[in-house]
Amino acid sequence: MTEQQSYEVLERHGSVELRRYAPCVVADVRVTGSMEAAGNAAFRPLVSYISGANRAAPSMTTLPDQTGERLAMTAPVLQAASDAGTEGEWVVSFVLPGSRGVADYPEPTDPRVRLRAVPGHDAAAVRWSGRWSGSNVAERTEELQSQMRQRAWAASGPPVWARYDPPWKPAFLRRNEIVIPVEPAAGT
Repeated sequence: MTEQQSYEVLERHGSVELRRYAPCVVADVRVTGSMEAAGNAAFRPLVSYISGANRAAPSMTTLPDQTGERLAMTAPVLQAASDAGTEGEWVVSFVLPGSRGVADYPEPTDPRVRLRAVPGHDAAAVRWSGRWSGSNVAERTEELQSQMRQRAWAASGPPVWARYDPPWKPAFLRRNEIVIPVEPAAGT
């Protein structure tokens, strides 16, 4: 069973959920290209990182001839437009397993891979099954933003596309989500 990013459902309205995410650490890669191609472009450096292309954290002991620490694959793989505002630039992230701090994970040997702490936060989310396409993402993002307006949930960050399944899984069985950070839920 693949470890999944931890969250609690605060509210549910049809296919839309308001969630509270626990803090986590992600490994990011910035890539340029189409939305559909970004995940493929970032996948190899991210998989290499969790497969041992890293230098063990100071608390880990490895011999000089050993590879770095192997980390388990987790879900989801996250993708969002770059905060740099550059058209066609994306940040693709693997949520790292466990609940360590950034300094406790091994250091990437590939300079394209960066580690980043993500604080706990609330977010609105909508889930769907199907293909990973720009049109599906745009449709679901609009659906979620419409539901957020109806509930007066204020976005506090950009939409993030979350993919839970490998590309060889049949499209109709894939779990996909759009997640938009929101201002903390009142009274929670």
